[in-house]
Amino acid sequence: MKKYFIVLVSLLLAATACDKDFLVRENPNSIESQFFFKDETSLQIYSNTMMRSWEPEIIDFVNGDRYTDTHGWDGLYNFYTNNYDVDDMTSWSWTFLRTVNYYLEHMRDADVSDELLDHYEGVGRFFRALFYVGKLQQIGACPYYDHTIDPTDKEALFKGRDKRSYVAKKILEDFNYAATHCLASDKFMVRSSYVNKYVVLAYKARFCLFEGTYRKYHDLDHSTGEAWTAEEKAEATTYLNECVSACEEIMNSGKYALIDNPANRQTQYRDLFTNADGCGNLTKEFIWARDYDEGLNVNNTKYSINDYMINAQHAQYAFNRDFVMTYLMLDGTPFTSKYTGTDYYKATFAEECAGRDYRLAQTMRTPGFTRANGTVHYAPDLVFSKTGYQPVKWLYDRNDLDEINSATFTDVPLMRYAEILLDYAEAKAELGACNQEVWNKTIKLLRERSGVKSIYPTAADPYMVQYFLNSVTDPVILEVRRERGIELTMENIRQQDIRRWHMGELLIKQKTGMWIPAIETDLDLDGDGTPDNIVSAVLTEKPGMKVLTINVDGKTQKSGLNHRLSEGDHGYILPYQANREQYSWSEKKYLYPVPSPTVTFNENLDQNKGW
Repeated sequence: MKKYFIVLVSLLLAATACDKDFLVRENPNSIESQFFFKDETSLQIYSNTMMRSWEPEIIDFVNGDRYTDTHGWDGLYNFYTNNYDVDDMTSWSWTFLRTVNYYLEHMRDADVSDELLDHYEGVGRFFRALFYVGKLQQIGACPYYDHTIDPTDKEALFKGRDKRSYVAKKILEDFNYAATHCLASDKFMVRSSYVNKYVVLAYKARFCLFEGTYRKYHDLDHSTGEAWTAEEKAEATTYLNECVSACEEIMNSGKYALIDNPANRQTQYRDLFTNADGCGNLTKEFIWARDYDEGLNVNNTKYSINDYMINAQHAQYAFNRDFVMTYLMLDGTPFTSKYTGTDYYKATFAEECAGRDYRLAQTMRTPGFTRANGTVHYAPDLVFSKTGYQPVKWLYDRNDLDEINSATFTDVPLMRYAEILLDYAEAKAELGACNQEVWNKTIKLLRERSGVKSIYPTAADPYMVQYFLNSVTDPVILEVRRERGIELTMENIRQQDIRRWHMGELLIKQKTGMWIPAIETDLDLDGDGTPDNIVSAVLTEKPGMKVLTINVDGKTQKSGLNHRLSEGDHGYILPYQANREQYSWSEKKYLYPVPSPTVTFNENLDQNKGW
């Protein structure tokens, strides 16, 4: 794809350079429709530019889940404190929307067939929908524009916010147009890199699941602080049904499937995220991806993903043990059900990693983890990963790529078929219709790919009920949420999942780490049969709290505060996030504020309730 794109740009620049009239045009720095939108090549170049502007870099993608319930972190996240106010909100860019609306107003000047014009209009409307999905999830109600604004049009420039429900309907309209008219011919399916019918349907499903569950679990429109109208509340079912239909169209197309070879189940999940040619080899599962290519030297050297996964200066990637507890045993039963009461918290690292869902060892370092030549065992780095659960999901096994500017070629799967199965199962469950047949087409496939026996749930797992703050007891919904968290972790989706489920309190809940027994000898965390010389002493700092001293490369360091379960437990839990006492949650935080200067400048814009 990149090679083709570069050739197109070169041809366009060459043609422009040969056009003498270009030198006397009034504004040679602008793209004017009468000169630019001529043929399909120009439509491809413009739409590819929109695509590259929208697709996140790999680190931005992976960072999306960093400050959620699944992770502990080392540092202060200001939004979760009472120190965050309207002056801290700076994001209010509408440049991308103008780019899209300009394209939609002029792209039909191109001399191509009506079918192609409809397709490329669908591409533009798809990106406009994505833009407004972001605004809806960030600030709720906002001004809706389906045209470019003349600088002299003060009425449009200074309009107020349209209702959240109105913006949602306009988003759905754009998705529906794009899903109807975007093509799925071979040239738009190459390496999962272009916008096509199925990409649109997948993002429509994601949005409709968000909107349907948001309306179901939230009693208020947080833009106004007022209850939904009866019509707006009823639309929850409409959006969930739209999600179902979009997923069914993808599932019934036969275009996609999970990558599953029973012989590779202990490695194939992680291979999806470390395969340097994923878009070439994994198009059955990748619906849309940011495609990097070693052969064309198109890489993500701006950020080395390996550096971010092992260098202690980042120290922001550590899984929360409460989340780790959600991984099932291979026999399909909950890990926590093996213990009486909450004794599962005192399971050793080796005990809690044995016999678990194969995705556990493909997502974080567990005993037996090796890199490079496959013989050197690597224990969790407790300086880098303060909870003891260190991610490996995106980590290349090549040590030579660990430096900060190392070129890596990990393709970023922006949308995988696995998510479609999860969206479908969840929408059906929320509609009370996730029966055994639906389960077998969705969750069963995901669990079997991970080596886990599929068991259709008939009773709620007490641990999952507790995990979701005793707010959900439906066993199917809980199991779908369990599966979604495990399958999609570190894929830039969890923050919005937690928000639509009305589970914001989980974002600030104390994070916990691995259990360290109060023993004199050291621990074997890498599973090679030899103590790792990590734990050297446990020193009392204050009643009920401990500082664990650890040895790293022969140097003694303090890992930080550690929570002691009780005076009689004789063990310690590794650190949770720093500055925990400063965190708080309130209803207003389901939305960000409108930036203060924006409200001051435009008196027709009101502020989100509570800010």
